Amino acid sequence: MSTAVPAEASAAVLQPSEPISDSAISVQGPDLEKKLSLQEFLKSYERIGFQASSLGRAIDIVNKMRKWRLSDEPISTDESEDYLTPEIRAQTRCDIFLGYTSNLISSGLREIILYLVKHKHVAAIVTTAGGIEEDFIKCLGKTYLADFNMDGAELRSRGMNRIGNLVVPNDNYCKFEDWLLPILDTMLAEQQATGEVWSPSSFIRRLGKEINNEESVYYWAYKNDIPVFCPALTDGSLGDMIYFHSFRSPGLILDIVRDIRALNELSRKSKKAGMIILGGGVCKHQIANAMLIRNGADYSVYINTGQEFDGSDSGARPDEAVSWGKIRADAESVKVFADATLVFPLLVAATFAQD
Repeated sequence: MSTAVPAEASAAVLQPSEPISDSAISVQGPDLEKKLSLQEFLKSYERIGFQASSLGRAIDIVNKMRKWRLSDEPISTDESEDYLTPEIRAQTRCDIFLGYTSNLISSGLREIILYLVKHKHVAAIVTTAGGIEEDFIKCLGKTYLADFNMDGAELRSRGMNRIGNLVVPNDNYCKFEDWLLPILDTMLAEQQATGEVWSPSSFIRRLGKEINNEESVYYWAYKNDIPVFCPALTDGSLGDMIYFHSFRSPGLILDIVRDIRALNELSRKSKKAGMIILGGGVCKHQIANAMLIRNGADYSVYINTGQEFDGSDSGARPDEAVSWGKIRADAESVKVFADATLVFPLLVAATFAQD
């Protein structure tokens, strides 16, 4: 019997490697033998691999959004006179467009989002109807931790509404109706007196003013003049209230055309634009589509659990948006495949909260 190793087997198993580039980064986790600061710990994510490295990349991209100034760029030959002075160029920042789904306002991420709006870290918001109403509802009553496995029929009989592993007493929505309907009466009267119709963003701004509560995201959006766009404003309790109101006092008009123009123009006029999008659906695509008007975003961070095998926009990676002109070919972008409640607080702690 031969003692020689078969050459073809040896060649298959012991295939030689090409030389490793000097710029290659080796995999390494955090050294917990050392006392690490939060910043040092999060910095270590870059070299862990898998989604930890994606989060590390997201942190880096968001910090670039935050630090960019027009003064970093040479003055172009066709630059507007409004942007020629060194002072103005140093003050002109990247406009950050933040999008999120309604469940994230129901969760404790509401307080993270509130922090960003209160401290003027974002230029505009796009969300869904639940992302608006749940903020105001939380000012009127609490949302509670529960369990994903609670019986739906039993909860219905008790007047409890489940959002994942959270529950909202239905009484909170009754309080919301009591608060909202008189405001709708006033808004209708103002519309009839002035002839000026409302848009979803002006509607939300008014509610932010009326709630007059520092625990509200949209109170701070009103105070800081940050526009909040909600293309699907009627898809939730707000829609229910507007529906009921239309029987008692018909005539309230919400003009979505005014908002699409406002959002697209905000994108078009941005000297630099970044997207941070938590989740998918309307909030993700509405921002991305607005970026098309300026030939794509310069920075993009997606955080969601969606997969692309079904062709959904929610699951699409940034490269698909590049093909549509919604993210620039030379943009810095990443998708973190994760539940936003797990990673977005870490991202904010490593970026915006450092100011």
